[in-house]
Amino acid sequence: MKALLPWLDAPLLDALQRSHSHALLVQGPAGVGQLELAMLLARSWLCESPAAVHQRQPGCGDCASCRLFAAGTHPDFQLLLPEALDAACREALGLPAEETAEPKAGKAKPSREIKVDAVRQLLGFAQATSARGRAKVVVIFPAEALNAVAANALLKTLEEPSGVLRFALATHDPAGLLPTIRSRCQSLSLPLPPTDAAEAWLAGEGVEPALLKAAGGRPQLAREWHEAGLRAQAWSSLPKRVARGEAAALADWAPPRAIDALQRVCHDLLRRCHGQPGQYFDTAALPACSRVQPLLAWEQQLRRAARHAEHPLNAGLLIESLVTAGQAALAQAHS
Repeated sequence: MKALLPWLDAPLLDALQRSHSHALLVQGPAGVGQLELAMLLARSWLCESPAAVHQRQPGCGDCASCRLFAAGTHPDFQLLLPEALDAACREALGLPAEETAEPKAGKAKPSREIKVDAVRQLLGFAQATSARGRAKVVVIFPAEALNAVAANALLKTLEEPSGVLRFALATHDPAGLLPTIRSRCQSLSLPLPPTDAAEAWLAGEGVEPALLKAAGGRPQLAREWHEAGLRAQAWSSLPKRVARGEAAALADWAPPRAIDALQRVCHDLLRRCHGQPGQYFDTAALPACSRVQPLLAWEQQLRRAARHAEHPLNAGLLIESLVTAGQAALAQAHS
């Protein structure tokens, strides 16, 4: 695994000291390290260091088990991911990619769901004896990707695990999980990290700390945006470019990300109308506005567009129409 996210140290230690369930549900806003925390829990549960075992301390990183875990070859560990996220998540964690068969012609695109076949394979792993005699551990991310059939297939094992079997489910949408899954897990909330810790980490990653505000305090999202080419100056200029109807400001953005950015612009404009500071933009970056109704109408249009953002009929025309609608809404809100 790659280096720790520094703000996970305290939640990890707290979880190890206070957890009393074989299944933990790590939940919090996307982009703050739910998967990383679940992986650290897994490494700690498998660690063979006497101090870590008896004092409920984080994994030592040096024992044979920790080295196997870091290499992605631990025989008593399984990471369950949707096909569409598997390669990216493993790369982000510094783990080797899973070996897969060559794709067949005409095969459907990788699914964003965790399907029942994957859970059935997992249950076979869960029922086998631990290879190293310590425990067997499963991490599932994002847990809300379990479709209904897969989630129901997991229920009995989640409720009555065989041997020393532990689960860490990570999610940023706990409401998307079956209530029966949630009820079988001990909840572990992961809040937004302290601003100073997040900004220091971003600076070490070569990311402008100013992007942290753009990402709503979520450092991993800020890094993702930076890697996609976003810079703080371009972000701060976005609201006024929308006010001028400049759809080119979002020309290089994928529709889901462009719509998300416009929703953040609209959100902060509504806050300004109510005399509140911006959440994603500095107040000075926001055009003046005083009428709420035009912005609420634009917000509804953005919400409808977001439902189909993954498969727009014409991405360019969609974004242009949304920016034009935003320009009109701002003109009315300022009048």
